Amino acid sequence: MEVQKALASQMRYLDKEREIHKRDEAIRHFNALLADLVRSADVTWKESKKALKKDSRYDLAEMLSREEKENLFEEHINLLSKKKRDKFREMLDEQQITLTSSWKEVKKLIRDDPRYLKYNSSEKCEREFRDYLKDKTLLAKASFRELLSETKLITHKSFEMVKENPNHLKEIEEILKNDKRYLDLEHIHHERSSMLNNYLEDLMKRGPPPPPTATNRN
Repeated sequence: MEVQKALASQMRYLDKEREIHKRDEAIRHFNALLADLVRSADVTWKESKKALKKDSRYDLAEMLSREEKENLFEEHINLLSKKKRDKFREMLDEQQITLTSSWKEVKKLIRDDPRYLKYNSSEKCEREFRDYLKDKTLLAKASFRELLSETKLITHKSFEMVKENPNHLKEIEEILKNDKRYLDLEHIHHERSSMLNNYLEDLMKRGPPPPPTATNRN
């Protein structure tokens, strides 16, 4: 009796393993079909389904539900979109683009590049360009905050010193002006000033830095 139970359990385990293997195979076949037939990120599931069904390999994925196939299709489209966007941004990185560059200027530089031509509309490219500039601006702000933390003249006392003597702020800015990370935000100088002021206030609230920890002696 115990032997029969063990055999039955083993058979159930093997059946389950076979089912998992079949499913993995079906997913692999369907993904291969997508890779071969769906090359554009601008097509819909409805548009692509007809072409996919005409291929004999479509039957190899028959155990997958319609919803599962559609989900795999969406994952594939997202991957294509990401690759296209990465290539587009790679192309923008190769140009001398600043945070104040306009789409009109940039379009003239890239209009013959295959990575630009991959997009089927100028509007989509412009949207991608604007997102690219937003990301570059966020990075520039992070770099500016890094600069502030590196500037020795700025301490927890600076906020009160500026309140008592506004010229102290000019002294700080004179030092910052020697660094590209400060100059990069010239086009949003009001926001940059606000960032500097907020940083000084945060330092003041945190108070003096803790004393250096004594090194342990053996």
